[in-house]
Order: sequence, then C-alpha cells, then structure tokens
Amino acid sequence: MEIKDMTAVGLSAGIRSGETSVREALDCVLKSISENEDRIHAYVTLEEPEKLYKEAEIIQKKIDDGSLKGPLSGVPIAVKDNMCLAGMPTTCSSKILENFHSTYTAEAVRRLKDAGVLILGKTNMDEFAMGSTTETSAFGPTRNPRNPDHVPGGSSGGSAAAVAAGECFGALGSDTGGSIREPASFCGVTGLKPTYGTVSRYGLVAYGSSLDQIGPLARDVTDCAAILSVISGHDPKDSTSLERKDTDFLSCLNEGIRGMKIGIPKAYFGAGLDQEVGDAVLKAASEMKSLGAEVSEFDLDYTDYAVPCYYTIADAEASSNLERFDGIKYGYRAKDYEGLHDMYKKTRSQGFGPEVRRRIMLGSFILSSGYYDAYYLKALRVKALIRKAFDKAFSGFDLILGPAAPNTAPLLGTSLSDPLKMYLGDIYTVPANLAGLPGIVLPCGTDAKGLPVGVQLMADCFSENKLLRAAYAYEESQKAAGRKCSGCRE
Repeated sequence: MEIKDMTAVGLSAGIRSGETSVREALDCVLKSISENEDRIHAYVTLEEPEKLYKEAEIIQKKIDDGSLKGPLSGVPIAVKDNMCLAGMPTTCSSKILENFHSTYTAEAVRRLKDAGVLILGKTNMDEFAMGSTTETSAFGPTRNPRNPDHVPGGSSGGSAAAVAAGECFGALGSDTGGSIREPASFCGVTGLKPTYGTVSRYGLVAYGSSLDQIGPLARDVTDCAAILSVISGHDPKDSTSLERKDTDFLSCLNEGIRGMKIGIPKAYFGAGLDQEVGDAVLKAASEMKSLGAEVSEFDLDYTDYAVPCYYTIADAEASSNLERFDGIKYGYRAKDYEGLHDMYKKTRSQGFGPEVRRRIMLGSFILSSGYYDAYYLKALRVKALIRKAFDKAFSGFDLILGPAAPNTAPLLGTSLSDPLKMYLGDIYTVPANLAGLPGIVLPCGTDAKGLPVGVQLMADCFSENKLLRAAYAYEESQKAAGRKCSGCRE
C-alpha cells in the first residue's frame, strides 16, 4: 500500500516495523500540500520544511532506539489555528492576531509531540471559531476537497479539508457547537467531540469556555480513537479537565454493537432536513440494526430550544473572552487614533471581522444590565432542561443517532448573507455541547452531487467507548460490503 493511502495508525505501524520512514511520510504530505494547497487553502501557517525534516530525523531516531512505541509515532498531523504552539503564529484566522506568536504550547498539542507526532502547521478556520463554513477567516476561505466550489464546513474546516485532501494524516479541531462534527460530515472524514473536560483546554483560545472542547479529525474511527487516547487526561493547568482512567480508546473497538439500544429522535427528521441526507442517515441506522443493535424512535424534549439557547450562552461567553483583544498587550493595533477609547474602538473595528463583531455585540447586549436575567440566566435554565432531557433519553438508550447537518456542503458564498439560516444549521450538533456529551460523525453516503453525508452518534458523558464501538462496527460493515467511506483512502 502506498503511504498516501495509509491511515495514521497504519502508517505508524509501518514506520515502527521499518517498512517506511518518518521522512518518507513527510515527503508524501508535503507533496500533497504542494499539489493541493493553492486550490484548497487548508493551512494558515506551515512549518518550514527544513525544521520539519530535522524534527522527522529526531523522531525517527527515537523510534529506532525504542523510545517511541505509540500508535501515532512518526505521523504528520495538523493543528487548528486556535491552539497555541510555541514559536509559531497563533492567529485564530483573525487580523487582530495576525502577528501574534505564542510563547507556549497547548497541552493537547504538547501531548501529541511527546507521543512522537510531527506537527505540520496550523489550519485555517472561521475567525475565532465563529462560523460554519470557514468563510469568515481573515485569510480567505478554505474549499472542500470533495468539490472545491463548496465549503468544507466550520469552524474546523481547514483541519477537515487537510485530512480529506491528504495534506495530513489527522488533525486537531475544536468543537463549540459542532465545529468538528459538521466539517467532518461535509468533507467525508471522521470527527469526534469528546465529553467536556476529557481534553485539556489549556492553550486553546477560548470562544465559549463552558462549551469548547478539543477533538480529532481523521480518516477513520481507529485514527480518532488513537489521537483521543493521546490527548485526553487530567491537566492541572485546566480547572475544567477531568481525571479519567478509561482513556485507552483503542481497546474497545472490536467489542461490537450487538445488544446496544440506539434511539432516533423523531424531531431530527422533520421539516428542514434534506431528503437525501435523511435517507442516508436512516439507511445507516438500518445497517446498525442488521449488526445486532436495537433501533427505535423516541421523543427528545426541548430540541427546538437548543439553537437559541446555544447562541445566547456562546455569544455571552465570547463577548467576555474576546475583550482581552484590545490592541494594548499583543496583536493588531490601529495606527491612527485619538486617545485610549478611540484606539480601542478603531483597533476592534478594524481587527475583528463582521461575524465576530456581530457575536460580541449580541453577547454584550445579553450580559447588559436589565437583560442578564431575561436572556443569559434563562438560557442557563434551558441548558439544564436539555441536559435532563438527555439524561432521560440515556436511561433507555445507549446511543442517539441522527444527522450531523440538515444538508450537504453548501456552495461557497451562499451562507454568510443569511446568518440566521447558518445558525439554524447547527440544530443537530449544539445539543451535545450544551449537555457536555461526546459525539462522533462518520461518512454514511453521498448525495446526487457526490457530496458526503455524515451520520452522527451521541452518547452519555464518559461513554466514548460506546460511540467508538458502534462507529467502528458500522465502518467495518461498510468496508466489508465494498462501500468504502469517503474519508478512507485504503
């Protein structure tokens, strides 16, 4: 098998056995980047080739002497540009941070480096992770490798596109309301959002602190499990990170799906869902049933309240988190101004893009005197009700199955003109963030245009093993039937 067709875990096994080398793997991805990047624009910053080859040599020596034995040793991986990496720009795809170089490395990225992963660079994203198409980036949009006339999804669109285009063997994204899972669906790759607190947020530039979570995008379920196993675990630098002992996510994959109870919310298949998407997702549910799962429909309460609840909380937290970008401490500063307040105003007006400014203003209004109780506190109460609805659902089901998005990837330039419609596109993904649940999306078909469709599975908190078991069983059944998933290159 050629290197370009390998999964991350398969590539690492080949490197450790001597069948290939870290340098050859790096040659492969750099060739793919040189061939595709002008068209796809998945990266904001790429590490200098000389440094990458030097790092590849160091990693190869550690593999050869037995110092590195993990399932990702020697694998080239990309990182979303809202995660700090010492010595490299961290821009969040925003003009206000275009010249900012981090002095430290995010914990999740550090754990990858310690595991022998070769970090290629930083991927493009919606500005400060605010968007669903990667079109709000100050450095230009990313295009979908499956069809460059379409968006890759967002906000982790650069990471998903890099994986789909073969420009890396896996990537880290962040998920505040579906920013890993939606681009995974649009690009035909696999994306996993872990339980809130499973992965340290230290070094992740915050959007909505109570909602953000780092997770993997990869070519298959096994790769996602391997990456999650490396980056998960308690971090004393992050007060929201959790102590977990069940972080060997590779060990559960072959346990099968027989006897699992899978629920399908009736509300997820109503008005607004594209027919082709719904048919592909229900076909995936039928195939899981044929593998031994018990599949049935049920009523999930408060579904209609998820999107307004999410955007109330997320925008409020964003307005607080982004107030630090003022032109004083670091980042962009307006050149012409009169006095401190004028400098603040001009710096933020020029440095932030339209979508970020919109969400900051909405969030500031939500938190303002006289409206805090009416909007923010009410949204927190609704969030608690949504969590209770999922508790009730998981008392009878192991997993919840549904679409990842109402449609396949839209055309470039058609989403930003109607922000409300773009926000409503998050209806199937934001509930997992509001309730802190893990969710995974993997390819389950294509529409008439050949654009990928993703099926989403959600589980109760700390139940990633159930998610991965079911996703792996479905993925293997697809391979056995000769229906190769969009993201697999084998």
